[in-house]
Amino acid sequence: MKKVLLLLASVAFSTAAFAQTTPTTEVKTRDNGTTKVVTKTGKTNVGQALDNTADAAGNVAKKTGKAIKSGAKKTEGAVKRTSMKASRKAKTGTAKMEAKSE
Repeated sequence: MKKVLLLLASVAFSTAAFAQTTPTTEVKTRDNGTTKVVTKTGKTNVGQALDNTADAAGNVAKKTGKAIKSGAKKTEGAVKRTSMKASRKAKTGTAKMEAKSE
């Protein structure tokens, strides 16, 4: 029974999210006497909330991606420095060993 209720609630929520309000028509009269008809449509509160949630999720994803990218760059630099240090030590050690053997 719980699953059916949850399913119905989620379907109702998603249907309401995509529903739009009925268009409103306004007639505006300009200074020169002509009229202009303006039709406005908008999302329901639920639809707007879903859009806001999607935008927020996108922002979080962007921030996470940026953090991962900068972390990877830092790690890359650390690995490069460490390998360069090891390479220098190996070269100097080899040079010392060759000098001793002569």
